[in-house]
Amino acid sequence: MFLFASRRLRSTARRVFGWERLRPAQLTAMKEVMKGRDVLAVMPTGAGKSAVYQVPAALLGGPVVVVSPLIALQRDQMQGLLASGALRAAAVNSAQRRGDTESAWDRISASRVDVVFLAPEQLAKPEVTAKLAAVRPRLLVVDEAHCVTSWGHDFRPDYLRLRQARESLGNPPVLALTASAAAPVRRDIAERLGMRSPVEIVAGFDRPNIALEVASFQDKAARDRFTVERAAVEAKPGIVYAATRRQADSIAADLAELGLSARSYHAGLPARERGDVQDRFLAGDVDVVVATSAFGMGIDKPDVRFVLHAAVPGSLDAYYQEIGRAGRDGAPARAILAYRPQDLGLQRFFAAGAPDADVLQRVAERLREAGGPVGATKLRDACDLSATRLSAVLNLLEEAGAVHTGRTGSRWTGQDTDGAVDAAVAGALAADTAHRRLEESRVEMMRGYAETAGCRRAFLLGYFGETVTTPCGACDVCAGRAAEPLPGEGPGVPAGREQRSGRAGAPARGGRLRRGAGSTGAAPQEPAADAHPYRPGVRVHHERWGEGEVMSEGDGRLTVLFASVGYRTLSLDVVTHRQLLAVLPGQAR
Repeated sequence: MFLFASRRLRSTARRVFGWERLRPAQLTAMKEVMKGRDVLAVMPTGAGKSAVYQVPAALLGGPVVVVSPLIALQRDQMQGLLASGALRAAAVNSAQRRGDTESAWDRISASRVDVVFLAPEQLAKPEVTAKLAAVRPRLLVVDEAHCVTSWGHDFRPDYLRLRQARESLGNPPVLALTASAAAPVRRDIAERLGMRSPVEIVAGFDRPNIALEVASFQDKAARDRFTVERAAVEAKPGIVYAATRRQADSIAADLAELGLSARSYHAGLPARERGDVQDRFLAGDVDVVVATSAFGMGIDKPDVRFVLHAAVPGSLDAYYQEIGRAGRDGAPARAILAYRPQDLGLQRFFAAGAPDADVLQRVAERLREAGGPVGATKLRDACDLSATRLSAVLNLLEEAGAVHTGRTGSRWTGQDTDGAVDAAVAGALAADTAHRRLEESRVEMMRGYAETAGCRRAFLLGYFGETVTTPCGACDVCAGRAAEPLPGEGPGVPAGREQRSGRAGAPARGGRLRRGAGSTGAAPQEPAADAHPYRPGVRVHHERWGEGEVMSEGDGRLTVLFASVGYRTLSLDVVTHRQLLAVLPGQAR
């Protein structure tokens, strides 16, 4: 039976799409989808995630609903399908004309569509889910699934409503797709989407054809000059990521003065101009796009030769996603980071905004007084909030256990006693504080990558829970160094090498932790015995920080991701001798 399924999938891929072969991870995921299983697939950027739903869509005999976070991404995916003639596709979003939306619904209702593309906010509308439920979707695809989890680097509140949307659609199987999700993130995705015993397929995070390089600066002008000069001499085409719209426009103008075809791309430009930039870049008419993080998600251009960051991103999650847009054709490519430590303060600013306690209280009181479910539109009007802000507030109150949002709206689930609303607000604020601590720890891990004296690839992969045992030879640190075995090098500075932070025995600044028990102590002269239980994937408990998961170990250090405080890099010797981490039951010691 399984052999028959594999042959059928390969035959369909060849006949319908012209693909002569499927990658093992693609084929495995497709087979599980065809069995009706919930599937969570983590595949590197450029590994063909879209194929995992496209081939089954040709065989399932009913529409596949694809949730994408950006309208531009939906457009690209749909145009690709329509241009090839492989599948019948339609999109429903707020950017298209009313006539186009009506035409799309006519085709969907008449069962003349194989794939329906939607933004998550569309599935929050009862009329949309009712129309889709009538045609009995065979599969719900959540693209860029890290957006569903507060652990993810691109958290989007509307994604948290997808669990209720799935119920409204008749509970079709779910296929969650993402390019970067460590084990804790994968668990959170599965829980928040209500996935039933999902099959996890992790294809690995390494992109060995992408050389990694960091250039450090203290002076802003020197950093900007380097960015322009380096982008000018690198093989084309390429992408430069800027921190702000102003920076993107300035760099693009400087490159244009040098005679390059360079365009900026950011949310401040008209939609038509953004679409023109994207289309011309894909067609090969633009050498360099200088963009904010708004550009690139889902861009399927195989021959991008470099990705250059003109400012440090806010996390390694975001950095990995963005550099993954280079070298999708497997040919050599380069990821260059122009690193200025002061830029990390800007990232903290982006990550720091706390919710308004008065707004939380207003929403909580309205729901408690209602005595039953309140629809989103009515609640927005009553509390004078935008849809995005209301969604964020409801998510925090739901994490505090005071609110539940279902098919008919949001309802109060907290206690009906004096002080219950105040307790809910306090719980929501505590949840937000935990989220912000996680984001701050991600910023520090980004610093660690930029300042490490060890193999950058080992650091990057260790962040996602993968162990590298030899220097990669393809980053600026490893270049020219023999590929000698390493003791499981990961986040942190290898023992015996010069500390860039200037503090003997401390991890690189991305891992510097001087708060609380277990976060201090010089690294030992010799690493702890190999018999220790703290291997990647092991779940542990810390007296102060609660439960966490070991992400990487090696060179006398552990990097642990805690739910309450985010990433912490600890001395293995200190942890072992003071027994600071307890391995949770059910895991081998």
